[in-house]
Amino acid sequence: MERLLVLDATTGQNAIVQARIFTQAVGVTGIALAKLDGTAKGGAVVAISHELGLPVKLVGTGEGLEDLEAFDPEAFVEALLAP
Repeated sequence: MERLLVLDATTGQNAIVQARIFTQAVGVTGIALAKLDGTAKGGAVVAISHELGLPVKLVGTGEGLEDLEAFDPEAFVEALLAP
């Protein structure tokens, strides 16, 4: 069974503490990054994924279910490093 931790892309470094506690409580299997539109880049998800060993599985770029897509690490890094 999947247990996804849904993180808001605008959340900063305090998301790491929240993710650690939530993962200990419910056994999270992956991350879904929401609200990855506009100016939010979601950089904290890299640290969370690395520290907790969780794969990023989904990315939400809008408000509807149709705006949820599979995570593409190459596209994410390109967008994160873009000026």
